[in-house]
Amino acid sequence: MGHKVVVFDISVVRALWETRVKKHKALQKKEAERLEKSALEKIKEEWNFVAECRRKGIPQAQYCKNGFVDTSAGGLPVERCALTRPGSLAKDGGTRSSPFVFELSGEHWKELPDSLKEQTGLEEWHIHDTRIQIIPAYIELFQAMRVLDLPKNRISQLPAEIGRLKNLRELDVSFNHLKSVPPELGACESLERLDCSGNLELTELPFELSNLKQVTFVDISANKFSSVPICVLRMCSLQWLDISNNHLKDLPQDIDRLEELQSFLLYKNQLTYLPHALLNLRKLSLLVVSGDHLVELPTALCDSSTVKFVSLMDNPIDQTGGEEGADEVESEQDRQHLDKEFMSAYIADLKGRESVPSYTTKVSFSLQL
Repeated sequence: MGHKVVVFDISVVRALWETRVKKHKALQKKEAERLEKSALEKIKEEWNFVAECRRKGIPQAQYCKNGFVDTSAGGLPVERCALTRPGSLAKDGGTRSSPFVFELSGEHWKELPDSLKEQTGLEEWHIHDTRIQIIPAYIELFQAMRVLDLPKNRISQLPAEIGRLKNLRELDVSFNHLKSVPPELGACESLERLDCSGNLELTELPFELSNLKQVTFVDISANKFSSVPICVLRMCSLQWLDISNNHLKDLPQDIDRLEELQSFLLYKNQLTYLPHALLNLRKLSLLVVSGDHLVELPTALCDSSTVKFVSLMDNPIDQTGGEEGADEVESEQDRQHLDKEFMSAYIADLKGRESVPSYTTKVSFSLQL
């Protein structure tokens, strides 16, 4: 018999989760404001800057505080970048050279620094929590790019030139303001991970993404998809698909095309039934359905020896239960992000258990706030 975990009445747990997150964010904000006003923090920043210049043997007048070398001041190597990470061990046990990594965060950033276009040897961009709205077309110059990590910004569109990054392995544009994805992305045939979650207005993916045969992870949750995109059904290597919190009313009958699929997250849609084609997914081990309207479920799913069917009957938070629990989340994107964190924590806990009850009819949580 498969593993079926049915959980009721978790609204209190979720309210407690949100309350703790809000308190933590408030403390972080207060501490950041204190450090910003502190003279010690400014002295420390200046000292670190001087120490960095001395360590690299670069005059302070030629070393920009954004982490790049001012090459116009005299003959310094263009690809030199202060923001690098230590090299990792190669598969053969040796060490490989450190990839050049660009990192940027903070709401005071509204556009990318001009000196970035000179650092074409960069392999990774990690840009998050900024006000940047546009990724420039000169991104095509970064032919060594492997990772584009751009979550929680204000990016409204991706340039078509992104399709020329032939070595791109990971693309994360979650929780931005995207309304579409350029079809040119389908030319990035080395792509393995695609995360477009939390853009809220995304309704479809271009058919050209069918060419992404190496993709194993797709997250398009917290958008406005009314059906599973056709291009996703043609990603033959896909192992993880999260299309939760959309407007799905049914699943396609050819969902079993995803023969490698192992984890399928469908919670918070408008599904009333699950098709029998799911039984043909021989490698499926985790199916999450929550906040839907299921009236029909293939009973063989519960009899499977491999599938963990997780049905989380998520109730809305009781806005009258406690002052702290009644606080509104700052924005829709914040609420969606909190939902994902909560569900991710639950799934991680479920996978981490050494043993799972073969059948649990009801688990009730009762906490005193």
